[in-house]
Amino acid sequence: MSETQTKTQTKTQTKTPAGTQAPATETGAESPAERPAESRPTVHVAVYDTYADWETGHTTAHLTQHGYEVRTVGVAAGRPVTTMGGLRIQPDLALADLRPEESALLILTGAGLWDTGDELAPFAAKAEEFLAAGVPVAAICGATAGLARAGVLDGRTHTSAAPFYLGGQPGYGGAAHYVEADAVTDGDLISAGPTEPVAFAREVFARLGVYEPHVLDAWYRLFHDSDASAYPVLMAADPNHA
Repeated sequence: MSETQTKTQTKTQTKTPAGTQAPATETGAESPAERPAESRPTVHVAVYDTYADWETGHTTAHLTQHGYEVRTVGVAAGRPVTTMGGLRIQPDLALADLRPEESALLILTGAGLWDTGDELAPFAAKAEEFLAAGVPVAAICGATAGLARAGVLDGRTHTSAAPFYLGGQPGYGGAAHYVEADAVTDGDLISAGPTEPVAFAREVFARLGVYEPHVLDAWYRLFHDSDASAYPVLMAADPNHA
């Protein structure tokens, strides 16, 4: 999507049924480095040409530090993709081989390709498969347009760049569920606008139970608001991975 399609709202809305979040890590719990590799939950990040590489930086970095394995998923495992920033990524596995039961979360990022045709439609279809299986999906920027065209947003509270951006997507019937917010969680679906990678990460961390609520609040204040008073809270909770 274009750089002009941005949002100015700062509110984040969460609509998550009780009991769906994983327990937050407690102070003194086993550190990520102490966990056997095979026991680490896996988060999958969809990668494709023109992938907006800056949109998941906070999310993947902090998930990795807190015991998650991050694996990339492409159309084909042996076919490198080039991000919008010019980085080449060799996907870890092919989309056809991705199984919801083997994943804790699927992340779909923005990309120019979401706005130029249906080349990425298989990724939206995989998101539908994940949601049907009760596995969370997090979509930001142009990926929300792909979900809109697939009808995934029609019955779920969601957000994106702006109402008119999704309103112009063929097949979209979810206008009544659109909210003006930086990021939204509705059950297993997280959505965010293109200017909100930090709010997007916060919703992911909340959904997966990565931080205790007061620590998550401090994390957001530090990385979104540059609030230095939040840093001691993070250090007290996890001095190795604040």
